[in-house]
Amino acid sequence: MTINRLVLFGATGDLSARFLLPALAVLQAAGHLGTGFRLTGASREDWSTEQFREWIAEQLGRHGGSCSAEAQQAVAASACYQRADVTDAAEVKAAVAGDEPVVVYLALPPSLFPRVVGALHQAGLPSGSRIVLEKPFGEDLDSAQELNRLLTDLVPEQAVFRVDHFLAMTTVQNVLGSRLANRVLEPLWNSTHIAEVEIVWDETLALEGRAGYYDHVGALKDMVQNHLLQVLCLVAMEPPITLGERDLRDRKVDVLRSVRPLTDHDVVHRTRRARYSSGRSGNHDLPSYADEEGVDPRRRTETFAEVELELDSWRWSGTTFRLRSGKALGSDRKEVAVRFRSVPHLPFGHSGEVLPNVLRFGLEPEGLTLDLMGTGSQTGHLTPLELAAGMEPPDLPAYGRLLLDVLNGDPALSIRGDEAEEAWRVLEPVISAWERNLVPLQDYPAGSDGPPARQPYGPGPVRRDDLRREETALQGDA
Repeated sequence: MTINRLVLFGATGDLSARFLLPALAVLQAAGHLGTGFRLTGASREDWSTEQFREWIAEQLGRHGGSCSAEAQQAVAASACYQRADVTDAAEVKAAVAGDEPVVVYLALPPSLFPRVVGALHQAGLPSGSRIVLEKPFGEDLDSAQELNRLLTDLVPEQAVFRVDHFLAMTTVQNVLGSRLANRVLEPLWNSTHIAEVEIVWDETLALEGRAGYYDHVGALKDMVQNHLLQVLCLVAMEPPITLGERDLRDRKVDVLRSVRPLTDHDVVHRTRRARYSSGRSGNHDLPSYADEEGVDPRRRTETFAEVELELDSWRWSGTTFRLRSGKALGSDRKEVAVRFRSVPHLPFGHSGEVLPNVLRFGLEPEGLTLDLMGTGSQTGHLTPLELAAGMEPPDLPAYGRLLLDVLNGDPALSIRGDEAEEAWRVLEPVISAWERNLVPLQDYPAGSDGPPARQPYGPGPVRRDDLRREETALQGDA
């Protein structure tokens, strides 16, 4: 069932201005919003509907891109405004009042979710309504479980949309298409042929005024726990019967359940955390993270996080999955890199370096490349080759795709409750060990390649002296 009324809590915030309102304009321009579509904005500002419409027009002029003026004007004209404390049941009731079902979008700090869901429960929602929540879903496993319980009391699971815009990105979707629609890849998509998968979101952007949110979560919770684990699921999942919401989400949960639990020893050897110090990125001088406005250095928030995981499954036993995200780095690298194992024998008399085959899914910018080895002009001489494919621009931006799915009631690209909990289970040992400082918080200069690489960790021999020193350290921190 399509719902034609969207109630936006936190309507005057950055998420609405930069992503949700432009996405609505794109949907309007493409004919996906009917003439009966209505937008209700709810926030603390003491505005009139006319002031809200003027603000929408201003934000769409700034962030609406190439959307037509007619589409932008239609979105503004569809809007009304309700001043509301979204944690107050009486004011929430006034915002969602009506007989027809509504979509309630919580464009709010995640710390407010339990109180807002509680207020919605007291206020009551029209039958058939849906609720949308942004990541991160909870702050840890316990809070995610409690939030799931609150939501279950409010609406059915099918009406809960825990959205992650990464799942609607064209290239992320192309991971599935490349795997499942090409016979040349699927037989190789296992640990026999793939040694390592890197899922990376490295960016030159620094804090960019987001201390109020970011300093409370850090890179691990902001990126790895949700976005990058979601990409991991699409890379590693078994082929689903269909791409319907049940089949797709069942297979994603299977991946998270198969992640081998990390011990303290694993966290010490398989994770890194760091934060940027002062430096120069591009043409900008950046202060250290600890000196950024709004940052509390005592929180020791990381701006770089890396975690290596292994899956206990028939398909992936023996393959390493490395998830990494960092801010204020020297260059942007946003991709999934699938590294294949070397061939068992080379008949060439080549003494130089033979690089592994790497299949790269570019996340931003979008693209697909395959690194190969081929013969050069000299007989028996190998040289690197690259096959590259461009991608057609998507017909809808990621948030446009998500909003359309929510309005039409298709939860396939949203995160199911048990999936959200399993994602926290995977990283809880890392969070715990980092809180106990078992892994040092390193520094890296802004504009650099990040913190120094640690020594590879694998199944090889471990010296007794190293183990003794590590056990002593762990006992001292216990």
